[in-house]
Amino acid sequence: MQEHVFIRFYFRSAYNNRRHSFICRKEKMDLQLLKSKFRGSMLGVLMGDCLGAPYENEELLSKGSKLVLEKSFNKLESPVKFKAPVMQYTDDSAMTKCVAESLIEKKDIDLIDLAKRFVKCYYLEPFRGYGPGVITVFHKLRGNKFQDVLHPAKEQFNGQGSWGNGGAMRIAPVSLFSFQNYDKLLDLTRRATEITHTHKTGIDGAILQALAIQQCLGLNPKDGLNVSHFLKELIDKMDKIEEDEEGLDLDEPQPYKLKLETMQDFITSEKDLNDDLVIRLFGNSIAALHSVPTAIFCFLRAQQPIKDIETDNPLRRAIQYAITLGGDTDTIGSMTGALAGAFYGEDYFNSNLMEHCEASKEFAHLGEKLLDATLNQ
Repeated sequence: MQEHVFIRFYFRSAYNNRRHSFICRKEKMDLQLLKSKFRGSMLGVLMGDCLGAPYENEELLSKGSKLVLEKSFNKLESPVKFKAPVMQYTDDSAMTKCVAESLIEKKDIDLIDLAKRFVKCYYLEPFRGYGPGVITVFHKLRGNKFQDVLHPAKEQFNGQGSWGNGGAMRIAPVSLFSFQNYDKLLDLTRRATEITHTHKTGIDGAILQALAIQQCLGLNPKDGLNVSHFLKELIDKMDKIEEDEEGLDLDEPQPYKLKLETMQDFITSEKDLNDDLVIRLFGNSIAALHSVPTAIFCFLRAQQPIKDIETDNPLRRAIQYAITLGGDTDTIGSMTGALAGAFYGEDYFNSNLMEHCEASKEFAHLGEKLLDATLNQ
């Protein structure tokens, strides 16, 4: 890649009646910054996963536990070398890695190739913490010899499909690969998700995460972040994504839009943002609806100082805050990291800390290879 190349890619939404189109705004971004963002997003996936995993399924962290977490971050960031086991990544990073490698090789979402990678990865390393639902899908995929890669997921939960966050947690490579093309981003996100999650709420959660990462890529951290504008962009997009096309007239046909509007109200006001309220409003569970908005909130909330988190680094602050909320800490931490890494870039990661995360060099390199694949489509 030539270092002097500039990329035009920032998108803003424009609406004409019921049609949803995207217009390319002629803004330029230096390739070096874009490369830093690609590497950063992949590193964010890994960092949030590795550091969040030890706290998975804990309730909201107590003040004492928050202090322990604070000291752990400080120790990991210290230039003083100490012997400690490398922090292992979970199924979140394992499946993200599969998606990245498949996109790099195939230049598209090849359903059979991706399904085979998922299954092979699981059978080689079943200790990564895969959930029972996705394990069942993998067994069925292997059993039917990948003849119908979508059928096992469609059978989940009496034919309703999974509404979990398993699609959103691994979607960062798709967002990076298709960041220049809104329609392609939606198509690839749906296809990459449906291998394991076919419920609309699960798919829409992956789409929301992908769109949020795309927005982060298009912003320069030196310019700061207009939180209200960032949310308004997402609300406008999800308004179209969650259209009640079936005409079911449900009480809450646009649950993600509603969560984002609630977020807009609270994060841009002087209202008390205590952790219990945050969990009640946005959640901390394995459900996509109760974790994807939470990750976005953590990223945006960390633009400002947060009580009991003593760091000037907003990327660390975002991931650390996500972990303090408890629940599905590895996945919410990973999704938060994907967003923060895509916004701030690689330079905001502490190299000492990343040495304690399994495969950190590999994940950074995957980000760079994704950029090469993206620019050479």
